Amino acid sequence: MVPPQKQISGKEIAHDFFLGLDSGGSKTYATIVDPEGQEVGHGLAEGSNFTQVGLEVATQRMREAIEAAARTAGCSLPIGKAWLGIAGVARQEHIDALLPALSSCAEVIHITNDAELGLCALEQRVGVAIIAGTGSIVLGRNTEGRKARAGGWGYLLGNEGSGYTIGQNALVAALQFADGRGQPTSLLDAILHEWNLSRAEEVISRVYAQAGRANVARLSRIVFEVARAGDEIAQDIIERNAYELACTCNAVCSRLDFSRQGVPLALVGGLFVHEIPYRERVLDHIRERTPLARIEIVSEPSLWAARAARALPLAEHLADAQS
Repeated sequence: MVPPQKQISGKEIAHDFFLGLDSGGSKTYATIVDPEGQEVGHGLAEGSNFTQVGLEVATQRMREAIEAAARTAGCSLPIGKAWLGIAGVARQEHIDALLPALSSCAEVIHITNDAELGLCALEQRVGVAIIAGTGSIVLGRNTEGRKARAGGWGYLLGNEGSGYTIGQNALVAALQFADGRGQPTSLLDAILHEWNLSRAEEVISRVYAQAGRANVARLSRIVFEVARAGDEIAQDIIERNAYELACTCNAVCSRLDFSRQGVPLALVGGLFVHEIPYRERVLDHIRERTPLARIEIVSEPSLWAARAARALPLAEHLADAQS
């Protein structure tokens, strides 16, 4: 549960506060906390995955969310320390490209892949975080500090279990049915209605539009609705994706050789927060191979990032691309 917000008084100084950013494909959240970890401000902007919208638009949206959080907190920038979890970050060159536009947000800046934020919710950041939102990725860290990741290859190469892949699978099934070469499914009518289209052929322009990937990912909500109504094709899509995401998690667990006592697990992203049956199917498949310990449902990764920022060392513009 998110603690009640506390307004910063005029006597308090911004460098005594801490910023967390969750930059994803659909939305960008920023949260500011006080020295005790209590939320004092938050901001929201559109999705800021720089691999999708470009560096300039992405950093503009990140700053928009950060500045909104500062306004609601009643403080000015720069904040003392910031942990920025940014979708798409995989190498130092990504951090080097992002940092100039974000350096004025905090005195100390720590940039990681957004998957790292899930680990922030686990004790000593040990365990495995599964992200299932617009995209998907699994990241783990063991007691020795060794990390492993799987998935997160992007929408063309592998986002199994994500909103995008579920939506894309539904589109394929719907259009195969429209062709007369697929099994009957109510997904076709549901997608046409959702997108206010009259014919299957009109789907093409919606998918290949500038915001096509986000449009496809948002279809996952329709797939879950149709599945709940009993559509077997939709149910099969959900089951396949739950299984593949669990396999991705189990691969990370195997590589990090966690103890037999169970793996701490953080579940991050809208699919886990809002689609409880899907979450349970993923967990069922994970447990077939991997014993689990504590399970944390992370509804606000930016809050955990802000709290984790309190422990950052006092080094200028600390950057870490490990993911």
